Amino acid sequence: MKQVLIVDDDTTLRTALTRYLEKRGFSVQNVSSGLEAITMFEKDPPDLVVSDVMMPEMDGFEFCRRLRATRLGQLVPFIFLSSRGEVDARVYGHSLGADDYLIKPFEPKELLAKIEAQLERSRRIHAEIVRLIQQSKPEGKPAQTPTTNTPKSLPLTPAEEKVFWEVVQGYTNKQIGDRLFVSPRTVQTHLSNILNKLELENRSQLVRFAFERGYKPPLEQATP
Repeated sequence: MKQVLIVDDDTTLRTALTRYLEKRGFSVQNVSSGLEAITMFEKDPPDLVVSDVMMPEMDGFEFCRRLRATRLGQLVPFIFLSSRGEVDARVYGHSLGADDYLIKPFEPKELLAKIEAQLERSRRIHAEIVRLIQQSKPEGKPAQTPTTNTPKSLPLTPAEEKVFWEVVQGYTNKQIGDRLFVSPRTVQTHLSNILNKLELENRSQLVRFAFERGYKPPLEQATP
């Protein structure tokens, strides 16, 4: 389940967007300022951020600037959602690192389309990184013999292991369900079991776990 962080000082809008996105399969966090958003992001990095511009304590522009200055915040998709629709504001938002800019008032389905597009773009980038890592092994290098550095077998059932590799490649629960012919709810159940068995908290930690320990997807499950 992809996690979205909504940052807006309009309580009514935050509540409405949270309900709208949750009904469409997203996990949603929401806060009222950029300052709160920075704290939330450090505790539990989301898969995508939707932020207003005009907010107390820290506005959206400063939040975006600070987020892009951190390691974890450099690549997370970022969408501005603001009543400031003048060209200069939109250009400035993009110059700070925003991936998209939607002007209020807006149609929720348009925001949903932008969110899904940015998440798919992020997944493709992630999949390409996986592919490049798989190709990084020098040609002609002899097969690795079992050593203490050899990745241990995953303590997962066959079904859980399939979901593990799909998550590592950046697919959403819905996409994994379509690829493995199971429901998104079943995927989430497997993912919860995986995180518990590996003592991890979220998808980002799972991906880091796989790369740091040298796990690589089996050929038949690797992204083309």
